[in-house]
Amino acid sequence: MRSWWMALRARIRLAPDDLLRDPTYRRLWSSILISSLGTQVTLLAVPLTAAVLLHASPTQMGWLTTMELLPFLLFSLPTGVWLDRVRKLPVYIAGELSLALVVATVPLAWWLGWLQMGWLYAVAFVIGAVNTTAGSASQIVLTQVVERDRLVEAHAKNALANSGAEVAGPAVAGALIRALGAPLALLVNAVLLIGSAAILRLIRVQETLRPAQADSFWRDLRAGLSFVRQQRLLVTLAACVGAWQLSNQCANVVQILFATRRLGLSEQAVGLSYVALGAGTVTASLLGDRLSRRLGPGPALVTGFACTAAGWLLLALAPVGPLGVAAFVACLSLFGAGAIFIFINFIALRQAVTPEPLLGRMTSVMRWLILLPSVPGAMLGGWLGEHVSLRAALGFAGASCALLALVAWRLPRIQAVRELPSVDSPARRLEAVDEGVA
Repeated sequence: MRSWWMALRARIRLAPDDLLRDPTYRRLWSSILISSLGTQVTLLAVPLTAAVLLHASPTQMGWLTTMELLPFLLFSLPTGVWLDRVRKLPVYIAGELSLALVVATVPLAWWLGWLQMGWLYAVAFVIGAVNTTAGSASQIVLTQVVERDRLVEAHAKNALANSGAEVAGPAVAGALIRALGAPLALLVNAVLLIGSAAILRLIRVQETLRPAQADSFWRDLRAGLSFVRQQRLLVTLAACVGAWQLSNQCANVVQILFATRRLGLSEQAVGLSYVALGAGTVTASLLGDRLSRRLGPGPALVTGFACTAAGWLLLALAPVGPLGVAAFVACLSLFGAGAIFIFINFIALRQAVTPEPLLGRMTSVMRWLILLPSVPGAMLGGWLGEHVSLRAALGFAGASCALLALVAWRLPRIQAVRELPSVDSPARRLEAVDEGVA
C-alpha cells in the first residue's frame, strides 16, 4: 500500500521548474480556479433562468448575449488607455467584487418578484462592463507574474484551472439549480468571487507606471491603435478570431434552447452535460502547450477552429433522442477543446509581440476588434433560431467556422508561426509608435 502511494506521489509531483512552484503564480492560479467554479454557475443559471423561468424567445436570448457583449464595443478602447496608466491588480480585484455584487442581485430580484428579462439584460450589461476592464487587467497581471517565454505554458495552466472548474462546476451547478432554483444558485457564485478576490489581495507584483499628461489621452489611444495596425500578425489574428467569435455567438445563443426545447433536457441534465465541456478543456489544457510546441502556435490555433466547427455541425445534424443527447455532449467537448487551443495561442501570441507599456492598449484594442462581429453573430443566431430553426443557427455557425479553418490554414502569417515571436527592441518600437501619432 505504501509503495502504491509513493508511486502516485512521484507521478503527480511537480517538476523542479514548474510554474506552480512559484508562490505568486500559484496564488493567481488558485484565484482563477475558484472564480471559474463560480463562473460555471453563472454560465448555466443566467440563460436557464431566461429560457425556463422567464420563457425567453430566441430573439430575447440573442439580446441577452448582446447586452453582455455591448460594453466591450463601447468601452474597450478607452479602457486600454486607462489601464496603461493605473495598477492592474487592484482593478482585477475590484472586478471580482463587482461581479459578486451584480450576480447577487438576481436572486434578490427573484425573491422580491421583480425579476424580468429587463433585469437580466441590465445584469448582463454590468457583467460585460466589468469583464471589459477587469478581464483585460487580469491578462496583463499574468505578464507581470510570468516571463514572456513561458506565456503559452502559463495560459495552458490557467486553462487547466478553468477546465477543472468546468468538469466539476456544471454538475454542481445543475444540482444547485435543481435544489435551489437557477436564481438562488447565483449566490454561490457571489461567495466564490469574494474568495477569489481575497486570494488576489495576497499577490504582490512590481509595476512601473508611465506618467500620463493631462492632454495625452487621445495621443495614447492613437498609439495603441497604430501599434496594432502596424503589426500584421495582430491584424491577421484579430480578423480570424473575430470571425470565429461571430460563429461562436451565433451558436451560443441557441445552444441551451436546443437542448431544453428540442432534446427535452431538464436543467439538471443540461448541467450534467456541461461536464463534457470541462472534459474537453481539461484534455486540451493538458495537451495545449505540447501541441503548440509541436505544431507551432499558428497551426494549433487553426486546430481549435476545426474542433469547434465539428462540434456545431454535429449538433446541427443530431436527431432527437438519445443520439441527439450524445451529440450535444460531444459538441460541448469539442467546443471546450477547440476554445482552449484557440485562446492559449491567440493570447500568448499577441502578448509576446507587445512591449509592456502598450499591453493595456493592445489588449483592449484586440478584444474590441475580435468582439465587433460578436453582436451581429448573437443577433443573427437569435433571428435564425426564431424565424428559421434552431438547427439553422447551429448549422450556420458550424459551416462558417469550418470555412474559417480552411482559410486560416492557408494564411502564411498563421501557418508560418511555429514558435512565439519576441518583442523587437521594445523601447525603440514604442518610441516610434508614439512619434508616429504625435
